[in-house]
Amino acid sequence: MSPTSRVFPEVRVVHPIEQESFRRLRARLDTSHFPPLTRAVVERVIHSAADLGYADDLVMDEDVLEKAHAALHAGAAVVVDVEMVAAGITRRDTVCRLRDAKSGPGLTRSAHAIRLAYEDVGPGALWVIGNAPTALEELLTLNADPALVIGLPVGFVGATESKAALRESGLPAVSNVSEKGGSAVASAALNALLYHPVAPAAEAAPSVKETS
Repeated sequence: MSPTSRVFPEVRVVHPIEQESFRRLRARLDTSHFPPLTRAVVERVIHSAADLGYADDLVMDEDVLEKAHAALHAGAAVVVDVEMVAAGITRRDTVCRLRDAKSGPGLTRSAHAIRLAYEDVGPGALWVIGNAPTALEELLTLNADPALVIGLPVGFVGATESKAALRESGLPAVSNVSEKGGSAVASAALNALLYHPVAPAAEAAPSVKETS
């Protein structure tokens, strides 16, 4: 399996319903103070869940997002914990090994899938976890050196703890503080980076001749 993801064409036609949805979102919540990529993630997550509370619940850093955005558009692999997350990522191939995984003593099927995926992609991938806290916990035990971990698992058991551990790990991450999360919001966070335009390469500065 290739360690990089197939990149789809950049042109994306936005449906009028989506345009109107974002207009209404911005009419109800001022997001203009967020830096560009943070704003993109916040808005798309809120859009996916119709939950304005994510504006105060999400935790991320613009510098981290800039590096992850560059890696993503350079073709870095994208790994997901479940097929529902993969289904929500519309413009990039993803790696999901849940169907091949097996549970065992002290190891959930979701955690085993993360191990299998890491064997496929190695370091430098973007990891999108929206379902199983144990998948996120397993990722934190690996020397994955990720470009980004979108850790937004949902639930009353282990979700807040696994997301807190992600933040404490120092890995480049998008997470949230509360129990909420899920496949839709996790894929939305990744889509925000996919849809955000890539800045054109800076033109080379003209050379300056030294004068004596």
